[in-house]
This record gives sequence, structure tokens and C-alpha cells, in this order.
Amino acid sequence: MIKPKRFFTYLFLIIATLVSIFPFIWMIVSATNQSVDVTKGTLLPGSHLIENVTNLFNSVDMWQALWNSAKISIITTILSLLVASAAGYGFEVYRSKAKDVVFNILLASMMIPFAAIMVPLYQMFAKVSNVAPFFGIDSAAAVILPTFTTAFLIFFFRQSTKMFPKDLLEAGRMDGLTELGLFFRVYMPTMKSTYAAAAIITFLNSWNNYLWPLIVLQSPENMTVPLLISNLGSGYAPDYGLIMSAIVITTLPTAIVFFLMQKHFVAGMTGSVK
Repeated sequence: MIKPKRFFTYLFLIIATLVSIFPFIWMIVSATNQSVDVTKGTLLPGSHLIENVTNLFNSVDMWQALWNSAKISIITTILSLLVASAAGYGFEVYRSKAKDVVFNILLASMMIPFAAIMVPLYQMFAKVSNVAPFFGIDSAAAVILPTFTTAFLIFFFRQSTKMFPKDLLEAGRMDGLTELGLFFRVYMPTMKSTYAAAAIITFLNSWNNYLWPLIVLQSPENMTVPLLISNLGSGYAPDYGLIMSAIVITTLPTAIVFFLMQKHFVAGMTGSVK
């Protein structure tokens, strides 16, 4: 017989689970219905999924938007992992008072909201556009450069490096490895769980990034998926079935990345080093 305390615990967890997954269920169900059914709040699956998807790809260049988001997210993730892990490794392995001061300043920068630096950033990239258009306004580089690493990621790698067995570094030095060799051949393979967790966090943030791309991307051919979905909902009479099908398609890459790396993500978030 289930004890009352355990019963209420299970009941709470079941309710919390249902509340958490309901938006996803409603999104998928709405993608199979017409717009009028979505506005009525229908919770039963319909038969218009193929029609909604077909209308979506016929009305907008969804493939181009997916490619733009994938390109920006993958490049951002790779650069973030390299820079943030190298910084976190350096702060922890090569300790000094000066580095601790720099690290504290870096942590303090996390309190500055992105909205406070948007205007200076835009002005900077607008000036760069006159000299190097590839890195200026309306380019993928303008989206990637301000966001490819964060103070949080550097902090995350430094905290994880505290659990890294330093004896491996000494053994590598005795074997004649250079400092770069230690980082790429000893540190990186050992910290794969931390890299997986950081990759998921960075990829999701980059894929769902809306505000900064909205400011710097001006051409329709450079539009990312969040901007495309925003435009779909800005019409006088938006087609909610079409919009929901676009959201489902947009969610699939992030869901695939998360579930493929879920095991490493949990290990990385708990500070596991293997």
C-alpha cells in the first residue's frame, strides 16, 4: 500500500509533468489542425498536417531560414566551446592573483543586460560594414561574433576544470607534450561530458536567439527561423496551423541534439569527469 506522503509526492510529480509537456502536445496537435480549429482551442488531432506543411514551404523560404539558423548555431557552438574551454582551463590551471581579478571582472559582466549594449554593438558593426561588409550589418558574422562565447560558459568550464585530475597534466608534461598538446590531447577528451553540456546550452541559445538577429539581419535571404516565425504571426489574419507546423519543424533540430547528447549533458551538468 502506498503511503500518503509518497502518494501526494507522485501526484505532484504527475501534475508537474503534465503541465510541463502540455505546451508541446498542444503545439503538435495544433499543427495538424486548421487555423479556425486552433483559435477554438481544439485539443484533438486533425488531418491538415501535410496541408499546413505544404502551405508553409510554398509561402516562405523555410529551407533557407533553416540553413541560416543551422549555420549560425553550429559555428557559434564550435567557437564557443574552443574559446570558453580554453579560457576556463587557463583560469583554473594557471592560477595567479591577476587572473583571479580578471575572472571576477568577467563574472561581474554577467550583470550587464544585453539590451544595455545593443546600441553600441550596432553602431560598431555599422562602422565595420563600410570597411568589411562580410563582418558588418546583415551578415552571419554580425550575429555570431557578439554571442559566440559568454561569461557563463567560461565560468562553467572553470568550475568543471576544478574536478579535472591535474596528475594527468603532469604525466603529459613528463611524456613531452606541449601545453597546447595537453589541452587538445588530454584535457578535451577527458572533459567530453562538460563539452556536451556546453554544446547543448550554446546551440539552443543560438538557435532560439531572436533579439540580436532581429536588429542586425535585414535581408529576407539572411533571416533565421525565429525571425521567420515572427513574420508569419505578424499578418492581419495569421494562419495558426501553418505557424504551429513551422514551430514543430523548428523544434525538431534542438530536440534531436538534446536527446542524442542527453546522457553526456546530465553528466556534464553534475560535474562528472571521465
